[in-house]
Amino acid sequence: MRFRAYWRLLALVPFAVALAPAGTALGAPAELGVRHRIDVMISAEPDAPILSRLKGAKAELAFTVRLSANSKESKFFGMLRPSFPDIVVPDDPGKPLVQQTKLWEEDVCHQRRGLPKVTVTQLSGHFADGEGRIEISAINRHIGLLVPPDELTPGIKLGPGSDSFGVFYAFRAQTRNSRLNVDLKIYPIDCFL
Repeated sequence: MRFRAYWRLLALVPFAVALAPAGTALGAPAELGVRHRIDVMISAEPDAPILSRLKGAKAELAFTVRLSANSKESKFFGMLRPSFPDIVVPDDPGKPLVQQTKLWEEDVCHQRRGLPKVTVTQLSGHFADGEGRIEISAINRHIGLLVPPDELTPGIKLGPGSDSFGVFYAFRAQTRNSRLNVDLKIYPIDCFL
């Protein structure tokens, strides 16, 4: 009698294992995924003309970012157009024009599939008002068109680093004549699927 009960119990074990959802009933840990956050900071090179001529002047800048972040769990493609209307040109060349600000963050945890593809495609705005006003209009180069007067060079790798938000990968877009930098920091944030 005991022998039959033992074999019946053993026959039920594979059946129970087949019905259990993978990773939950068997005690396996949840799979590690990732979310991404993108921050932006705008600065000027120390030799930029605006820093030497326009200290304390008010400015307004806007730029366009093409963002593609696709995975099985979430899909995003679009153009982000942040603007910063209340900039004051700093006296210290080492200070940024725009402090680090969150640009975009994913809501959904997904499988690790690489970093989002981020490209700054345009930077525009103005510094000062009246007769001393300086207009900024920089775009990146396109095949078949003349090189723009103030060319925007996107995708300059700055390398990985870390700060109070965590580990990041940094990229820079730089204007050739106005000597402005748009720095993008991509933070991979660990999460569970």
